[in-house]
This record gives sequence, structure tokens and C-alpha cells, in this order.
Amino acid sequence: MATDNFFSDHPHRRFDPLRDQWVLVSPHRNKRPWQGKVDISENQPKPSFDDNCYLCPGNDRAHGNSNPEYEGVYIFPNDFSALLPDTPAPEKGSPLFRAEQARGEARVMCFSPDHSKTIAEFSIAEIVPIVEAWCDQLEELGARYKYVQIFETKGTILGSSNPHPHGQIWASDHWPQEVVVEDRTQAAWHSTHGRSMLLQLAEEESGGKRVIFENDHWLSIVPFWADWPFETLLLPKFPVSRMPDLTAAQRASLAEAIHGLVVRYDNLFECSFPYLMGWHGAPHDLKNDDYWQLHAHYYPPLLRSASVQKFKAGYEALAEAQRDMTAEQAAQKLRDAGGVHYRGNAA
Repeated sequence: MATDNFFSDHPHRRFDPLRDQWVLVSPHRNKRPWQGKVDISENQPKPSFDDNCYLCPGNDRAHGNSNPEYEGVYIFPNDFSALLPDTPAPEKGSPLFRAEQARGEARVMCFSPDHSKTIAEFSIAEIVPIVEAWCDQLEELGARYKYVQIFETKGTILGSSNPHPHGQIWASDHWPQEVVVEDRTQAAWHSTHGRSMLLQLAEEESGGKRVIFENDHWLSIVPFWADWPFETLLLPKFPVSRMPDLTAAQRASLAEAIHGLVVRYDNLFECSFPYLMGWHGAPHDLKNDDYWQLHAHYYPPLLRSASVQKFKAGYEALAEAQRDMTAEQAAQKLRDAGGVHYRGNAA
């Protein structure tokens, strides 16, 4: 194993066995001057209720629909769903122009009626119902569809169309491409090494320099092979392939782990830290899932501050992933950002 000094001083490549790709790490570039795009950070207080927000309780949505006066987690069919339950199959043509039927449904999940907060400002007790709702949705939709993708897009910088705290649930009759890759790599690892790749990762990272938060059941890390500057993996420390299989204690512990991660994100640059988050678990039609391990990906775009974003362009778009800051340096910054939320309103 190379020394810490090697990794922090010299360009090198790191392999991501989960996504089967290499990442170029260039730590010597951290000192380069920045004259690129600067964004305005999302740091202005929001009202707890917004008359113009189509996710707030009691407000009207598209197509004549309206929200009830909900008080907790609220889930409804997406008014502009990317997937529909009844779609025709395309005609077969040239092998160069393959297409297939895509069936499914999409739902929106409001995390809270409070328009002013994000999950980072919730108490741990307020995150538990979100975890419970995820489990219920996976169980229900997984009985009808091959795969159910839970995700959150936080921040307009990433394309979120509404600042109200919410996520989405897309169920499909096919395996999404990212899941196809992770299924292949985890199966190959298990076949070669005789154990789960991500369970082994959790064991080897526990208590280490890339850990951001850890409790009895979960840990969040900046993975050794991280692509985005402050990318993280949220991992269980026990074997589990799907979220509905979590015990009550593991679900409560997961709420604590989510809180411990996202508060640090916000505290890092003292802003509402944008990210893409998604859960990956074993596909629901997969019979032998011993090699699968449940996990969540967090992909934040911020680079040096609340206003400087990383863009995947040039070499990254045409050759391979690249980052400047090492995973170890990023993890240290996030660990140091722990404590009470910088606005002082997270319990």
C-alpha cells in the first residue's frame, strides 16, 4: 500500500470496483487559481409555508390536483411522471437502433410540511419517518416492479425544480444501467473473494481516516475511489440487501447516520449543501442476492466553497474521471464540520 505522503503529493489513479472504473487523482492541483464560474449559494432563509409552492400542504398542483393539509411525510403520484404503467412496445428494427418498452410509475415524497427546512435541519426523530416511508414504498412497489429507485435532488444547482424538502421514487420493469453495473461487479467480487464487496469495505474502513460518521450499525465514508470532491457512501456494517429488511433499531440508527452526514455537509461551507442522493439495493426480481449489499450514494457538486462547483468537462468527459483533493483530505474536512447545524436549529 502506498504511503499517505505519496497519495497527497503525487498524481495517481484509484480503481472503483463497484462501478468498474478508474479515477485520476491530482492532489498537486489544489493550489491552482480559480477564475471559472462562481454560483450564488442557496443560503437565504425560506418561509415555513409558501403560497406558490406546489408541494406545500393545501396548495394546488398541476392537472387540478391539490395537496391535503398533511402533517408528516406525504407521498403522491408524480404529476409529470417519467414512467407510465401502460406503454406499448416499440417495433424491432436495426440492431444499431435498439429500443424496448419501459413501464413503471413515479412518486414524489415530501419529507415534511415545513417549506423552510432540509433534512440537514431535521431532528433525528424527524428523519425516522422518512426511513420508514422508504421501506414501505420499496416493499409495495417492489412487489410489482423489478426495481425501485429512491433518490433526492437537493439544490437548484443540480436541477431541483422545487426547494421544498422532497425526494422521488421511480419504479420500473427494468434494471437501470447503474444497477446493472453494480450487480455485475458485486457478483464478480463475491465469486472471486467469497464475500460481499461492500460489507468488506465497511469492515476495512471502520474507524479509519475516510470515515465521516459511524455508529453501531452504519458508517459514511468518502470512498477511496471517490469521483466527486465530497462524494460519500453510506454503508451498513451488517449484511442486508434491501432496505425493508432493516430492523426497527437499524432504521433508527440509519436516521442518526443520515443526520450525522448531512449536517456536516451544510456546516462545511455554511450553506444549504446541494447533492444527489440515491439508494441502491438488490433488484426485487433477483432470487439469489447474497452478493448484494444495500448502500446510498451522495454526489455533491461543490468544489472549494459554497459558490464554486465542479464540472465534468474536458478530460473527464472524454477520457476518465478526475479529482484534485484526495478522498482522505475530503473526509477530514467533513469530519471537522461536525456538531450542531450552523443555523443552530437541528437537534
